[in-house]
Amino acid sequence: MKSEKMWNQLAKSWDKPGVSLGENDLKIIEMTKKYLNSSSVVLDYGCATGSIALEIASMAKEVHGIDISSNMIEIAQRKANERGMENITFTKAAIFDESLGQESFDVILSLSILHLVEDSAQVMERVNQLLKPGGIFISATPCLGEKTFLSVLMNIPIFLLSRVGVIPSITFFSASSLTAAITNAGFHMIEQRDLSVRPLRECFIVARKAWKDDAFVPHHSA
Repeated sequence: MKSEKMWNQLAKSWDKPGVSLGENDLKIIEMTKKYLNSSSVVLDYGCATGSIALEIASMAKEVHGIDISSNMIEIAQRKANERGMENITFTKAAIFDESLGQESFDVILSLSILHLVEDSAQVMERVNQLLKPGGIFISATPCLGEKTFLSVLMNIPIFLLSRVGVIPSITFFSASSLTAAITNAGFHMIEQRDLSVRPLRECFIVARKAWKDDAFVPHHSA
């Protein structure tokens, strides 16, 4: 797969200072911890080299990181071994891998990945399937579809590189279209934050899968 090859090539430079854990990553870690407890079984979808998964593992029962890049997974597992962390595993797998059981996870993270998948609606439906009833979906997604002058200028080369296959296909979400896609996949919104680094906009969203007999989960701000 072309995208797998690209991520494998990027793996060596992924953990350079300022790349792996930037300002937004630190915010995401702190906000994510609020939704974890000692019984949480977490899936980090598109975990890359495991930087965020490793930071939240102490707050959860189990953390499982998956990524399509074998090089990313190798680095992530090495870091986990070096830290002696026994409640975290990293596996080369896609979100549709049959080894992931339905209703197996309390929390699923999808950080900077939804805009890079071929069918984001299908991915979000799959996330819904994998979550236990009442489970939490946490995403952070660049909203490249916001119509500002600077964002439009920046999106032109991104669009062209995507079309010729240099980078993966990009979905140009706006904040409103991203929210609509998540709710259309059967989730109830809990929290939404703007993690903007101008002129780009990144949306942090927490949403809940309905309980078995739950028609509506009240919205609240965390």
